[in-house]
Amino acid sequence: MDVAYLQHNKCISSPIRPPIPRPLSILSRASISIRRSRGSANSIRPRNMCSASSSDTLVTETRKKDAKEVVSKKEDEFGDLKTWMHKNGLPSCKVVLKERSSHDAKHRPIHYVAASEDLQAGEIAFSVPNSLVVTLERVLGNENIAELLTTNKLSELACLALYLMYEKKQGNKSFWYPYIKELDRQRGRGQLAVESPLLWTETELAYLTGSPTKDEVLERAKGIKREYDELDTVWFMAGSLFQQYPYDIPTEAFPFEIFKQAFVAVQSCVVHLQKVSLARRFALVPLGPPLLAYRSNCKAMLTAVDGAVQLVVDRPYKAGDSIVVWCGPQPNSKLLLNYGFVDEDNIYDRIVVEAALNTEDPQYQDKRMVAQRNGKLSRQVFHVSVGKEKEVVLDMLPYLRLGYVSDPSEMQSVISSQGPICLVSPCMERAVLDQLADYFKTRLAGYPTTLSEDDSLLADINLDPKKRVAIQLVRLEKKMLSACLQATFDLINQLPDNTLSPCPAPYAPILR
Repeated sequence: MDVAYLQHNKCISSPIRPPIPRPLSILSRASISIRRSRGSANSIRPRNMCSASSSDTLVTETRKKDAKEVVSKKEDEFGDLKTWMHKNGLPSCKVVLKERSSHDAKHRPIHYVAASEDLQAGEIAFSVPNSLVVTLERVLGNENIAELLTTNKLSELACLALYLMYEKKQGNKSFWYPYIKELDRQRGRGQLAVESPLLWTETELAYLTGSPTKDEVLERAKGIKREYDELDTVWFMAGSLFQQYPYDIPTEAFPFEIFKQAFVAVQSCVVHLQKVSLARRFALVPLGPPLLAYRSNCKAMLTAVDGAVQLVVDRPYKAGDSIVVWCGPQPNSKLLLNYGFVDEDNIYDRIVVEAALNTEDPQYQDKRMVAQRNGKLSRQVFHVSVGKEKEVVLDMLPYLRLGYVSDPSEMQSVISSQGPICLVSPCMERAVLDQLADYFKTRLAGYPTTLSEDDSLLADINLDPKKRVAIQLVRLEKKMLSACLQATFDLINQLPDNTLSPCPAPYAPILR
């Protein structure tokens, strides 16, 4: 369905009520055959949900020789996502689907939700009925087992990804076919048409060298693998959950890489609903992300109301403007990991500094007690928020000073005092500030490029999109670290005698 048609279609709801897709009942495991023979499973050749490139977002059964995505006439017969939603209960709304080109010529343009008319703050842009929202409660048909699964070894995202993979294997017989087709089109891409780093190659991950995000990506990937290894738990625990699917159990039906792609796709579009039951808190909402753009300075959120999930806009829009929603108070490292983009104006951006008291210190237990008395832990995480670097450095100093106390009599004085400030000598203060400055220098040196080099790279309009978002992330991290270093230098310059040599500290705190 082309965009011109969507712009003329004024969201008129169909008067015909759609058949509600059957919730998957939870029956006794003994009532069904636990395993289907290889022969029966292999004798059924499920058709692909979408014609797509070899890295199809959800499930692909064959590798395409042609890397370009092809839209078949058969798919067009089902229409676009919004038309399908209207046929199945979406009421009149004030949005249309538009498209923007992909940076990769191999892939089709991605869709986004735009205002179909001028909107004012406080207006309802759309209201998606619960019959078109995918949640664990809906998928599993029983809230109790939904809670059981998500408090065991599987996350909500893994369960939702598994459900959509099985649904996709049904091809256009699935009720969710148009929605899954749209997810495949989006390919888990963010606003810059970039996939999460979870799907990047080793070479592409090198763009994040120096950033803690690189390790976060690798740890998240290990977590996804652990969930994949537990997928069969769902198949066995949920009884007849997948009885309608004539396929093998999950780990036999889906290779890990396919599950990983599906997991990332679900991760990029799942909505965290507030004030709902545990089994409904994570929802997949057609017309929601990734069709909606995330913005950190936006306050509009998808909200659960009676029988629907709706969006009330928080700002005026002109017809054709892209609709934005709030993604929660997430730093850019999480925005990149979850959604594949970086927000340069993210007021919630932050980096982490971890400080720990030295466990080899003979006075470790006393220092630990003092730290806890002042609301800190023996291993304390400090969040350095953008624009608040100096404040965080000042907040770290009492903790670091505590670690530098070595004389037992001084430690007793600290224990008997009620405040968080440790009285230290000028040379000890210099030692504390020098350690802090060296820490920030070391972190900055871990990046392969400087800030000025980053600026030069970003000026290249032909820069690879993945490299661009990676550089945006590390550049913002470096700016916060540089501000911390400058704040530390300023404190050193304020010392009565900044030429004083720092005192030795045999049990200095550890910075990570």
